[in-house]
Amino acid sequence: MSVASQFSDLYGYEPEGVWAAPGRVNLIGEYTDFNEGFVMPLALPHTAVAAVARRTDGVLRLHSADIDAPIAELRADELTPLSEFGQGGWAAYLAGVVWALREAGHTVTGADIHLASTVPTGAGLSSSAALEVVTALALNDLFELGLTGPELARIAQRAENDFVRVPCGIMDQMASACATEGHALHLDCRDLSVRQVPFDLAAHGLQLLVVDTRVKHELGDGAYAERRAGCEEGARALGVSHLRDVSYAELPQALAKLADLTDERIVRYVRHIVCDDHRVERVIELLDAGDVRAIGPVLTEGHVSLRDDLRISCAELDLVVDTANAAGALGARMTGGGFGGSAIVLVEEPDADAVTKSITEAFAAAGCTAPRVFPAVPSAGAHKLTPAASSA
Repeated sequence: MSVASQFSDLYGYEPEGVWAAPGRVNLIGEYTDFNEGFVMPLALPHTAVAAVARRTDGVLRLHSADIDAPIAELRADELTPLSEFGQGGWAAYLAGVVWALREAGHTVTGADIHLASTVPTGAGLSSSAALEVVTALALNDLFELGLTGPELARIAQRAENDFVRVPCGIMDQMASACATEGHALHLDCRDLSVRQVPFDLAAHGLQLLVVDTRVKHELGDGAYAERRAGCEEGARALGVSHLRDVSYAELPQALAKLADLTDERIVRYVRHIVCDDHRVERVIELLDAGDVRAIGPVLTEGHVSLRDDLRISCAELDLVVDTANAAGALGARMTGGGFGGSAIVLVEEPDADAVTKSITEAFAAAGCTAPRVFPAVPSAGAHKLTPAASSA
């Protein structure tokens, strides 16, 4: 049954429309977004789909096909970050968007929302951003707010930062709101300028595999916030507003200065951020030159930095990267917030099955839950579905 039909069964009337917003996988540039640096995500074909209709009585009704729970009913004018719906859970991401829109001065007088998502949760693939962005886009259209994709991403980010209380950067929401099919999104997180970079791996005989380790991570557990605070401490010690302002050429002098001012933890964090910004630049150069295979070693280099400097990897993610590279992959790295979640693996297309088999066998030998492996196909960002698509 379609999301629109489920909406009708739940609420007793037809929705005004159906919208979709994707999850994302990040090719390169991790933890750089809140440092106003560079990232390069791409949207996945996995989406959150929402059937929505306006209300004029201030009531907000929320329901998810993926959660065994009744319709959540609340009032838009009573939403606060400290309310029941600001304490996490799937409904908080939707309620947070309504709160953020109203805080920004936009008239949102209530809505009925029913959603379903195919974005794996806890896999580091931005399932929460997909929920936020699909809600923001639907309300933007229905209430004729006139917001652009980057503006919707800012609203969605504020919902997660200030309502759900997860201090994420802007990358996930921008990828979900602004990605285009067949491209990776080169995003400058300082001014939100974007460049759509062609990323047709099939034309080069390649695949990018996503390996969901099925190890759940939780960015709200303090580890993410600690890294962010450490990066901010490093920027203050170096006298810059954000680590984006430390160039790769200046890194040796910056690290020497930090060694005298702070502890080695901050030194490691700063080294990772500056080097990962540089890795984004290197990947762009390689893609522009058509040398797609050469990005593989850059991916693996990035994993080493995430593992050793930022220290956000885990045994399962390391197992994916080490096994994939030993089985002939061109490169691999963890992606997302870390402490579980997913890794990406760049492979020659004929080698994809063999590399997948090696990873699955390695997990079985280690006594781990079998991973979920699928190709990352650069897909469209958030959009309204056509009647035919929404009824499929």
